Amino acid sequence: MTTNPLLVPSTLPHGLPPFAEIRDEHYVPAFERGMAEQRAEVEAISADPSEPTFENTFLSLERSGQLLRRVADVFFTKSSADSNDEISAIEERLAPMLAAHHDAIRLDARLFARIRAVYTGGLEESGLDAESRYLVERYHEEFLLAGAGLPEDAKERLKELNAELSTLSTQFEKRLLADTNDLAVHLTDAEELDGLSPAEISAAEQAAHDRGTGGYLLTLVLPTGHPYLARLTRRDVRERLMRASRSRGARGNEHDTRDLVLRITALRAERARLLGFRSHAAYVTASQTAGTEEAVADMLSRLAPAAARNARAEKADLRESAGTEIESWDWAFYADKVRAARYEVDADAMRPYFEAERVLRDGVFFAANRLYGIRFTERSDLVAYHPDARVFEVFEADGTAIGLYINDLYTRDSKRGGAWMNDLGQRTRLLGGSTIVVNNLNVPKPAEGEPTLLTYDEAGTLFHEFGHALHGLFAETTYPKFAGTNVFRDFVEFPSQVNEMWLLWPEVLDNYARHHRTGERMPAELVDRIRASEAFNQGFATSEYLAAAMLDQAWHRIDADARIDSVERFEAAALSEAGLDDPAVPPRYSSSYFAHTFSGGYDAGYYSYIWSEVLDADTVEWFKENGGLSRDAGERFRRRLLAVGGSKNPLAAYRDFRGREAQIQPLLRRRGLD
Repeated sequence: MTTNPLLVPSTLPHGLPPFAEIRDEHYVPAFERGMAEQRAEVEAISADPSEPTFENTFLSLERSGQLLRRVADVFFTKSSADSNDEISAIEERLAPMLAAHHDAIRLDARLFARIRAVYTGGLEESGLDAESRYLVERYHEEFLLAGAGLPEDAKERLKELNAELSTLSTQFEKRLLADTNDLAVHLTDAEELDGLSPAEISAAEQAAHDRGTGGYLLTLVLPTGHPYLARLTRRDVRERLMRASRSRGARGNEHDTRDLVLRITALRAERARLLGFRSHAAYVTASQTAGTEEAVADMLSRLAPAAARNARAEKADLRESAGTEIESWDWAFYADKVRAARYEVDADAMRPYFEAERVLRDGVFFAANRLYGIRFTERSDLVAYHPDARVFEVFEADGTAIGLYINDLYTRDSKRGGAWMNDLGQRTRLLGGSTIVVNNLNVPKPAEGEPTLLTYDEAGTLFHEFGHALHGLFAETTYPKFAGTNVFRDFVEFPSQVNEMWLLWPEVLDNYARHHRTGERMPAELVDRIRASEAFNQGFATSEYLAAAMLDQAWHRIDADARIDSVERFEAAALSEAGLDDPAVPPRYSSSYFAHTFSGGYDAGYYSYIWSEVLDADTVEWFKENGGLSRDAGERFRRRLLAVGGSKNPLAAYRDFRGREAQIQPLLRRRGLD
């Protein structure tokens, strides 16, 4: 196996994996070697006859598994962004193996006894620094929640549950990707695309060509709503697109995910009871900033009535404009018309000013430079996992290299839907190393030679995901457990949401929003109208989000005795109970294609976006009051929040940055809920 490039640290700059040398057949042997090495390392810790100490237990644990971590980073980056049948098969094979591997560590009674001994041995008097004490506390809590304190028979059942759940979530992702590709809407007549821009039509034609067919192909995005619904003038085409989106995973074919939804939620409920919790939601929130499922339910239920009320008022406006009842495939189309009439905002008129390269370099990178002093140099000599993925080296203001940033903009059949950030390496004081972060989006790729013009939402998504990237790049922690974005799930969206504010910040917008042909600045009056319309349609936006968040909670608040036999009936009842069951405002994700909760790690945690938005909206107010796009403001935010990573309680880090607890009023004003 000496020829396997995954088995040795990369010699490329910043440890970038040698993707040009990695083959699919390298992954399984590398995973097996990585798991074997970590098992041996952990066995040495557990079997150590000496008295447990921070050094011989926690430091040793943090040093363990370096090969496995490296291999997993490479594989899961590849499997999410450029999969194939072989990769999918490997992922399904690995899922139970990895679950069993992690269970063997977390359920090791000898290891837990050592962790508990240090935890109960007087941390305050131990002489450890704050980050080290927090490491002990986090390990102790995580092992308890993982079942380390259970009797042996319960541990055996827990292992079975974890193995099956890992396999089921992998199957969910695989089926959803296949059905999403299968349901792309094929059109043969250019007239059916009326309303789309030449670049969008070009992208649809290219997508059809890539599938080996003629005509045009409208590929689906992960959320229920599709950006093209706002512009397609043909109502029948909009309806086809919406119905295709809504039917994913629910057609009774080999890609149907509904049986997986029922099985996953039942097993999660059983596992929660085994671990001493009433529900999976209670189990998940116990280790988040929310603390309890009741706290989550309280917040969501406070917001839902006002959001639904606003959506009803918006629907009445749209009905008047349309002269007919509004269906789900009509909402975006007529919302754009009403917005244009009321605020003179034309979404299509904005796109020529959002050329992707300018948004990235003169918008996203520019804002980061003004705030933090960092700069970016493209490394075309470095090869990523796909030709569309571009590599940039990131430097401090003084020229010190920070790491690498990889941008992968375009959609393709081998990439899962949505947008996300992940890492391929993390720098820590304990292990050294370098940081590599990856941003993935799913923007339709135009034909060769055509410009990539982003929608307003796509430009916002690029700023959002780059906020995650900054969090990963700036984290300065001692221990790998706290590196990068390894923070509580209901805090992780906060830095990314904050970074969205720079999209329309005057100095940033003026630097990147130039017409892709003429170079003219976006007209000031258009920008003013965009700002004036920011609260428009927030009833819909908040309702569709809350519907998904409350649906996620409903699935995960069931107890282990529940017997659910219909995904559709359960979803309908949950939305009705929440008061969010308007067919014209479907949830952002329905159960059969809710990747966040059934394969993406946001199970019982989709509430995180609006939970974090409380902090985000409050932070935007702080920036406005403290210099805005300035190095002083950026430095405070970087040092007191982003650099902290997961090395302290995130709410404590927020108080340190803001000087007080976050207030909810800025969020309510932003979403028109006050």
